[in-house]
Amino acid sequence: MDFEKIKERAAYYEKDMTKFLRDLVKIPGESAGEEGHINRIAEEMKKVGFDKVEIDPMGNVLGYMGTGKTLIGYDAHIDTVGIGNIENWQFDPYEGFESETEIGGRGTSDQLGGIVSAVYGAKIMKDLGLLSDKYTVLVTGTVQEEDCDGLCWQYIINEDKVKPEFVVITEPTDGNIYRGQRGRMEIRVDVAGVSCHGSAPERGDNAIYKMADILQEVRALNDKLHYDPFLGKGTLAVSEIFFTSPSRCAVADSCSISIDRRLTNGDTYQSALKEIEELPSVKKYNAKVSMYSYERPSYKGLVYPTDCYFPTWVIPEDHPATLATVEAYKGMFGEPVVDKWTFSTNGVSIMGRFGIPCIGFGPGKEAQAHAPNEKTWKADLVKCAAVYAAIPTLYCK
Repeated sequence: MDFEKIKERAAYYEKDMTKFLRDLVKIPGESAGEEGHINRIAEEMKKVGFDKVEIDPMGNVLGYMGTGKTLIGYDAHIDTVGIGNIENWQFDPYEGFESETEIGGRGTSDQLGGIVSAVYGAKIMKDLGLLSDKYTVLVTGTVQEEDCDGLCWQYIINEDKVKPEFVVITEPTDGNIYRGQRGRMEIRVDVAGVSCHGSAPERGDNAIYKMADILQEVRALNDKLHYDPFLGKGTLAVSEIFFTSPSRCAVADSCSISIDRRLTNGDTYQSALKEIEELPSVKKYNAKVSMYSYERPSYKGLVYPTDCYFPTWVIPEDHPATLATVEAYKGMFGEPVVDKWTFSTNGVSIMGRFGIPCIGFGPGKEAQAHAPNEKTWKADLVKCAAVYAAIPTLYCK
């Protein structure tokens, strides 16, 4: 394989990739509102010569390059989070900015840069005659990941009947190769009380006071959770609190919390729920512990309900997908660092639910995700496009 030629071709497309990314940044595309992003991606796929471009009933865009037997996927979720407090931004998050080395704007690292590099990685394969009868490349721009990781791939696999042999996750990896991540789930705890007038609180049963006891035990539980040598420790954080009360002059008659639970190797959703159910105050107050579900319509109006459980996954260091990605990187850029993500990706469904191996390599940095003044680096776009172009041939050799 002529690695230098691949690197040269990727560098040649730097201006095209920069324009494509800046175009995407200018189109707002939060979860369930991604239609503009999808249409712009489909347009670029057709422009660079994809053999087939489809938008499925959920709203995901699927672009195919080649006609070989083995289907190799490159996934990029193309929805973004909101901008948060605009006062924290030093520039317009949708106009963005461009310097000699950087591109700024909402979604540049998380993770519109990934779809840009994947589209042009496939283009490079076609330019240099790397496509063969051994493989077909599938580049997906997927929706609603920020709301519900992996829901898009539940739909692609179950309803579109598309099942790659392995998938490159193009989320930001800080220039490293990632082979796993902790899973997560969204837990709710509800406790009931009895209302009364606030002037005589002893007549009622204050649900907020009950939840206060539960909260202290939930907080302490975080320090006792399971540790995995590679993925690290499971964690939990109380992320929301709600209550009901007839008025500000009354005792609360219910209180609820949401828990963001990160799952490491060895954790299951059943074990995570049981840990909360077994807390002394949860038992004492007969609190209800449950898992959230997700039923928000996609921008096309499609509802595809799922539990808010996102399984842990790890791919072995010696898996062919890991070895091919490492070989592609090493051939052009030296010895890579092989590590794992801190956050969650669509791999929770692709590998976590369906057992399809995933490997992570993408432009940008994890710390830029969801942050104000988000940016990515042009050199990352080029490097990732080059590595993407080399992986399938090395995997199929």
